[in-house]
Amino acid sequence: QVQLVESGGGLVQPGGSLRLSCAASRSIFSIYAMGWYRQAPGKQRELVAVIRSGGSTNYAESVKGRFTISRDNAKSTVYLQMNSLKPEDSAVYYCNAVVWVTMEPIGPWGQGTQVTVSS
Repeated sequence: QVQLVESGGGLVQPGGSLRLSCAASRSIFSIYAMGWYRQAPGKQRELVAVIRSGGSTNYAESVKGRFTISRDNAKSTVYLQMNSLKPEDSAVYYCNAVVWVTMEPIGPWGQGTQVTVSS
């Protein structure tokens, strides 16, 4: 059974930092790439960053140089370090297993964690 539990969101000022965590079922974590998505009100969910089990990464252009994805395979946990946050980064952030070739999520979705960037 696939389980994804996101945490670490909150309210932060522009320019600040947050670190998100996602604990995943070991059954999927060991097989698939893992990705962070976000969805702002009125917008489609978008892929922000993805990391393969071997460590290769891919980022959306809007977060390159500011966000860093990492994973701890022993803990079946994926992280998203977010620096230099902007108001447009405000969204609910979700993690999911990802098919690397297509960048499609495998689902189902967890509850997500809210990130709000505001002064």
